Amino acid sequence: MMAFAVSDELLGTFVPIAVYWLYSGLYVVLDVLGMDDYRLHPKGEEARNIVSKWTVVRGVLVQQAFQIAVSLLLFTVLGDDNGTVRKQPSALVIALQFIIAMFVMDTWQYFMHRYMHINKFLYKHVHSKHHTLVVPYAFGALYNHPLEGLILDTIGGALSFLISGMTPRTGIFFFSFATIKTVDDHCGLWLPGNILHVFFSNNSAYHDIHHQLYGNKYNFSQPFFVMWDKILGTYMPYTLQTRKGGGFEARPVKLNQAQQTKAD
Repeated sequence: MMAFAVSDELLGTFVPIAVYWLYSGLYVVLDVLGMDDYRLHPKGEEARNIVSKWTVVRGVLVQQAFQIAVSLLLFTVLGDDNGTVRKQPSALVIALQFIIAMFVMDTWQYFMHRYMHINKFLYKHVHSKHHTLVVPYAFGALYNHPLEGLILDTIGGALSFLISGMTPRTGIFFFSFATIKTVDDHCGLWLPGNILHVFFSNNSAYHDIHHQLYGNKYNFSQPFFVMWDKILGTYMPYTLQTRKGGGFEARPVKLNQAQQTKAD
């Protein structure tokens, strides 16, 4: 019987999508079990979101369809006609490729994301779709206009892959990790012991600030580091406070006038 083999390119395309729904599904289960003591917003505030959760699911699936098409096209163009699998480099080289890819993705997404806030046409007709989720939740992480998904996520991912020089096999792990990080940043929860919070200050509370009206011009960085916000004056510091009645609140620290002017 002929063995069934799946290429690294196909796995790199579809595994991150499976990870998206599995990881966000975990947060759905946790929410059903009762996470009121760890929510960044009371459950009742979800009424501020102006789109239904089914609309969000459909929107994410559309974006992922575009993502699949671009990914398969990229691998077709770059693929080896002989079907040769690229040899994996050493662990040290792979670690360096991860760091480079994270830097490239963060840089691309920061400037594209910020421009979509500066350009009133793009914000109104494209990026505002993501901000209809004032109270973020896990499976809404990739709820975007298809054009935004193409520019920020798909092209940003392709650039990270190409510039870092990683193999398709390494890409499976990198894009799965980036997916987990993006979902986590939108989960709307502050869970104790979350290991991602140990290594990254760009987290669910940090990104929640950006989804609020007062933080709309701040905290553009995603999904890994906060360096560009700090370098370019769009960093909004915050304190995490326990909310009366349960849960937490990410409360911004008042900025001075010079910082406000620079961000505007």
